Amino acid sequence: MSDASPPETTKPVPLRRVAAASCAGTTIEFYDFFIYGTAAALVFPTVFFPALGATAGTVASFATFAVAFFARPVGAVIFGHYGDRIGRKRTLISTLLLMGIATVLIGLLPPAETIGVAAPLILVFLRFCQGFAVGGEWAGATLLTAEYAPKEKRGLYGVFPQLGPAIAFALSSGTFLVTGLVMGDDDDAFLTYGWRIPFILSIALIGVGLWVRLSIEETPAFKDAQVRAKAEAATLDRSKRLPFLEAVRAQPREVLLSAGALTMLFAFFYMGTAYLTAYGTNPDGAALPRPVVLGLGIGASVIFGAGIVISGILSDRFGRRNVIRVSCIAGIVWALALFPVLDIGTPLAFGIGLSVTLVIFSVSYGPAGSYLPELFAAKHRYTGAGLGYNLAGVLGGAIPPLLAPGLAASFGSIAIGVMLSITAVISLVSVSFLHETGNRALEHETENAEAHA
Repeated sequence: MSDASPPETTKPVPLRRVAAASCAGTTIEFYDFFIYGTAAALVFPTVFFPALGATAGTVASFATFAVAFFARPVGAVIFGHYGDRIGRKRTLISTLLLMGIATVLIGLLPPAETIGVAAPLILVFLRFCQGFAVGGEWAGATLLTAEYAPKEKRGLYGVFPQLGPAIAFALSSGTFLVTGLVMGDDDDAFLTYGWRIPFILSIALIGVGLWVRLSIEETPAFKDAQVRAKAEAATLDRSKRLPFLEAVRAQPREVLLSAGALTMLFAFFYMGTAYLTAYGTNPDGAALPRPVVLGLGIGASVIFGAGIVISGILSDRFGRRNVIRVSCIAGIVWALALFPVLDIGTPLAFGIGLSVTLVIFSVSYGPAGSYLPELFAAKHRYTGAGLGYNLAGVLGGAIPPLLAPGLAASFGSIAIGVMLSITAVISLVSVSFLHETGNRALEHETENAEAHA
């Protein structure tokens, strides 16, 4: 029997189990990622950068927040390599463990007044580990559903890993809200140990995530790619078998354009979930009570979760690219109106500003879970999709929140809206140069269809 013989047939894995595994994993990973963003807005300037003052401390805090986005492409390359070589499942278990350990350690990290400059340095390292883990998480989770789902319903099933951030944002806001309410007006207690509770609690979620992910099988597309790789191994040199080099050599256009297409998505989401949390509670911003801002965040997460589901379903009917274009056009206009709405200073205005921002994000994010996997060949799909996605994270997720405080201080909040509008223009142009992939069969589906013809 040759190396190219088909793999042994295994019992089909129910799609609902695959969907649950992808959703549970991204929920836990992004919960860990988001509680850092919430803490960066509410706590870290005081706990880890007390000597810098309010404005500089906030900038420094969001600088540590941005570190993770620069780590994400590195994680995409490293975990993408192993995801394309040893499998999606085992790689995703590794990302989950790394994220969980880093998050718990942040919750146990002593403040700057106890260990001095070592505190922010260790914080930066652990934040890098979080970004490194998330860099490998998203592509693997979306591949789980994309490579199992039938092509005519890939947009629908692709929303399950995409729902993770919506659920995670609600959980992260909820844990901080409950912790704050239990402690009442005792800000000293919240700053001393209350903020640590959400980080330490993540250890329980990691256990659940591991149990779910261990219950699934490897994807059929990966098994098929492994069979072909064995057959081709004798004719390829070592460098051509590296997924990163394969992706860059074979599909550089898709890597760069997918990064540009999702830049607005990241900018709107992280400005909405992290920066607006700080802006809403800041006396120079919306000046709202912390429980109000966190409560509105929970409500907004429900709305944008619904938007993710609806847009994913619509992408099966109208195409991935067209749905993302609608989001970009809406983003160009809304970005200019966002801060004038927020500056009204009422809870209703803040709720509207936050919700609309996240809904626009969700319209792009829903189709992204199926769009990026469909753009890349199976042999480097984990690497290619992860690299495009996480490069967009640097452009849209790291830079705008870092620039926003300075822009607001120098030119007023409208300057932040202009910056967000520019990211939407970049994404609109980029996605317009990509091709449509809706209802496209992946390699293993095409070969199976030919075999049964």
